[in-house]
Amino acid sequence: MRPPIAIDADHFARLSVLSSTTSGPMAEICEYLREELERPHVLPADKLRPDIVSFGSKVKFRDEHTRKIQEIVLVYPHDADIARRRVSVLTPVGAALLGLSVNQTISFRIRTGERRDLTVLKVGRED
Repeated sequence: MRPPIAIDADHFARLSVLSSTTSGPMAEICEYLREELERPHVLPADKLRPDIVSFGSKVKFRDEHTRKIQEIVLVYPHDADIARRRVSVLTPVGAALLGLSVNQTISFRIRTGERRDLTVLKVGRED
């Protein structure tokens, strides 16, 4: 069972279009994102709590399998830059973290088919 998520209405609309127009090698992650977009509580941007992962959020999370802690900023694909730890929502990790809040854990499969469980430890804004 996946944890409840929340997304602001403006991003929800953009993500709905993005997830339905991308194909080819991104088809699998777009399908996962479409599935995730079927379950959020959609809110006006000013009602989204600051501890919920959204675009521009700096997210500290732990991989429950490796126990590795990472920090990334969630962005749209055109702003992605792995060297700056700016991770696209069109990646398995980005799509999985979207809408989660602190202390929530989500289980999903990465591109190799391996299962990952990520727990959100902290959510802030990019400096």
